[in-house]
Amino acid sequence: MLEVFDKPYADPVPLPLVNSAWPLATIIALYLLFVLKLGGQFMARHEALQLRGVLKVYNIVQVLYNTVMLIWGIHLIFVVRPYNLSCMTVLPQDHPMKSTERTLSYVYHLNKVLDLMDTVFFVLRKKQRQITFLHVFHHVFMAVTTHLLIRFYGHGGHVYFICMFNVLVHIVMYGYYYASSQSRNLQESLWWKKYLTLTQLVQFLLMFLHCAYTGLQPNCNASRGVIYLICTMSAFMFVMFTNFYISTYIRPKKGRSKGKAQ
Repeated sequence: MLEVFDKPYADPVPLPLVNSAWPLATIIALYLLFVLKLGGQFMARHEALQLRGVLKVYNIVQVLYNTVMLIWGIHLIFVVRPYNLSCMTVLPQDHPMKSTERTLSYVYHLNKVLDLMDTVFFVLRKKQRQITFLHVFHHVFMAVTTHLLIRFYGHGGHVYFICMFNVLVHIVMYGYYYASSQSRNLQESLWWKKYLTLTQLVQFLLMFLHCAYTGLQPNCNASRGVIYLICTMSAFMFVMFTNFYISTYIRPKKGRSKGKAQ
């Protein structure tokens, strides 16, 4: 089974963090060790850190980072148009836009690694309730999956279009985080949080539909393995986030209604 990792990389250009599995594996191992054990043990002996200035800078960086990726991606997909949108395949190595495709794919992967800091900040601020299985799984899954796709599939192609949905959601999400850090009322408002979760649900639904549509094209030679992976991932995440939405925003309302009736 491990022989699959002996295969040459899909893209011949070596880039830091993606030209070997070990750097990311080390980062993920340290991340899990810190957020699931060592971080909690350390903070049990210390006061929660506020990190207001750090978080403001972090959220602004994330908004700008994702905005640049979105504009760059839209320009490539809809202005330059090197792809057939109903069957997006990885550009060949001699394509004039290959370097752009590779760079955008790479910086997207780096962003998924940067996203791991979300959980680190939760630990340092003693926000243990926010360190859920869904949160940790989602962050690890995205960092690992983007690495594996680059490793075995290459940069860009069908995955590119899917990434644009995720980037747009992250602009909204980190914009909300920044705004809530400026306003106590917004921070305590469930209205914003509810619609932020709904935005994520729409993202996974659109990802699934686009993958399913691509998979149904009879003459499309896009990787079926990638299509099946993203369809499965989107469906799984949709179910997980739906369960989170119901348990967080619907069941509590029913509980309050019953309490009033009694």
